[in-house]
Amino acid sequence: MRTQSSVEIGTEWGIVSARQVGRELSKEIGFNNVDQARIATAISELARNIYLYTENGLIGLEVVEQGHSKGIKIVARDEGPGIENLREAMTDGHSSSNGLGAGLPGVKRLMNEFDIESELGKGTVITATKWLR
Repeated sequence: MRTQSSVEIGTEWGIVSARQVGRELSKEIGFNNVDQARIATAISELARNIYLYTENGLIGLEVVEQGHSKGIKIVARDEGPGIENLREAMTDGHSSSNGLGAGLPGVKRLMNEFDIESELGKGTVITATKWLR
């Protein structure tokens, strides 16, 4: 079993590929179908944001262990414009792309751990982890 992978996001195919790799990896480590779908959805949202708001970026996926727990960590990284107002971006219903506005708050709800760092003009790094129950 591979323990980490990364997918470049520069096209819509990158989104599809990242989602597929995440689903496969989560299945390999034992997540049930519902959690596999949650993980794939979180990856889709993060990859879609990279595609929409930056030239390109990367979705990194890694199997992580903490004590007796195993999980999957997603790191979405870009060198785009950054997020001007993090508080607003994390508000349900907020959308700067005329979408549903479920993106980042939705990812936070789907995962067990969520962290976001963004610097204007430098880019954004979002780390989200889902633990196997």
